[in-house]
Amino acid sequence: MATRYWIVSLPVQTPAATANSLWARLQDSISRHSFDTPLYRFNVPDLRVGTLDSLLALSDDLVKSNVFVEGVSHKIRRQIEELERAGGVESGALTVDGVPVDTYLTRFVWDEGKYPTMSPLKEIIGSIQSQVAKIEDDMKVRAAEYNNVRSQLSAINRKQSGSLAVRDLSNLVKPEDMVTSEHLVTLLAIVPKYSQKDWLSSYESLDTFVVPRSSKKLYEDNEYALYTVTLFAKVVDNFKVRAREKGFQVRDFEYSPEAQESRKEELDKLLQDQEAMRASLLQWCYASYSEVFSSWMHFCAVRVFVESILRYGLPPSFLSAVLAPSQKGEKKVRSILEELCGNVHSIYWKSEDDVGVAGLGGETEAHPYVSFTINFV
Repeated sequence: MATRYWIVSLPVQTPAATANSLWARLQDSISRHSFDTPLYRFNVPDLRVGTLDSLLALSDDLVKSNVFVEGVSHKIRRQIEELERAGGVESGALTVDGVPVDTYLTRFVWDEGKYPTMSPLKEIIGSIQSQVAKIEDDMKVRAAEYNNVRSQLSAINRKQSGSLAVRDLSNLVKPEDMVTSEHLVTLLAIVPKYSQKDWLSSYESLDTFVVPRSSKKLYEDNEYALYTVTLFAKVVDNFKVRAREKGFQVRDFEYSPEAQESRKEELDKLLQDQEAMRASLLQWCYASYSEVFSSWMHFCAVRVFVESILRYGLPPSFLSAVLAPSQKGEKKVRSILEELCGNVHSIYWKSEDDVGVAGLGGETEAHPYVSFTINFV
């Protein structure tokens, strides 16, 4: 599948010519001079023209509106990719109305039921903009809810996987590690990794009421080691002060099987919520991408129609097509399209005064025919 397409329109210049005869000439030229360029007809219906002033006013807004619609389609696609990575699955093929996106573009058919061709162009564009804006707003809300759950899980994971100086210690401590009686209490000390010998040689002397040989290492990370120490409850505060003076941190900790089980249940629920919300958001994104991409292609059809009339005049008489030239073949394809427009106008469109006169696609190079680019990624 190509990821970059041109949508173009060429004028039917003589009374004897037709869009079909021009199509045959375009097919012949592409097959002879750029045979590796995929070429498809882009079917633009006969839309309601309105007044010239209304077309000019609409043309001014179409470029900005296209940036918005295209941007929303890319946002949804990126969200899909992110959700699939989070789920550890390979990206699935994006579809529109059940067919791949490139097939939908290259076999585009106007949806008369959704966008009646007799409706004013401004009304059709307004309908597309409103629909896409609503989808974007819905995505922001749904993504925010999903990201909130992810943030809660990230916070829990940081507590469980961070440095011993800050992480949750409950999953590192077992009931048999703690001594709690009327007079005795077990504390948890965070000892710098390279100060462990100092701790083992000095903890008993930090207070006279420390139980000898009561310290036991429970865990070690890249920076610290976690030790227990048992002492009389009445000297806890003094022991903490003396330990801090030696560079050891005593963490406040109270072992509670109930609290530990509650935290585990909370984590399990958040994990379940995250996966359920991820699956739901992914399903919604697939459906919404289809909706937005379809709207975008209808928007492109309106752009072709409006710009072709402003460029070639009335009555509407033009051929619209979709091409996917390779990067190295672009120059040749441009020359083919220009030749089919009639070289008599080429000097005007290439003059210095008109460099940067963008087509409706906002392209930096002007052409004697309507042309804009569709990027899928």
